[in-house]
Amino acid sequence: MNWFKQVRADISQLVPAIDYYEQQLAEARLECGLRGNVEKHSRDMPGVVEHRFNQLQEIEGILEYLNIELRKKRTEHYEKFLEHYNRALSSRDAEKYVDGVDEVVDLQHIVNEFALVRNKFMGLIKAIDTKGYQINNIVKLRAAGLEDVSL
Repeated sequence: MNWFKQVRADISQLVPAIDYYEQQLAEARLECGLRGNVEKHSRDMPGVVEHRFNQLQEIEGILEYLNIELRKKRTEHYEKFLEHYNRALSSRDAEKYVDGVDEVVDLQHIVNEFALVRNKFMGLIKAIDTKGYQINNIVKLRAAGLEDVSL
């Protein structure tokens, strides 16, 4: 499912996208475990890395889209404060006022929530990298003749 296109077409699709990625995180935590057949884990690693990294890239795309929308809203309100406010404002005063506009604050909260999802996925990618490293270590131990290594 391409959430980037859906969110770009309709920002209200962001909530289902967050729910989807949270569910994917729960499923992916199982992929980080290392029990059972090391050869099977080793064989499956490239596909797992590719799939989860692609999901991270889609999340990054959505987050960048949200940041672009946030900058757009900030600019709209900034111009309003500079051009249509009852008294002359410095650019710094206008920026401060923009930061307090409900629409801008709400969008900042949304960006922050989605950035949290991204950060969780980055942690997942690190866990998958560590799993690959551990598989490599176990294979080296077995190659050295330590067959009784258990997981």
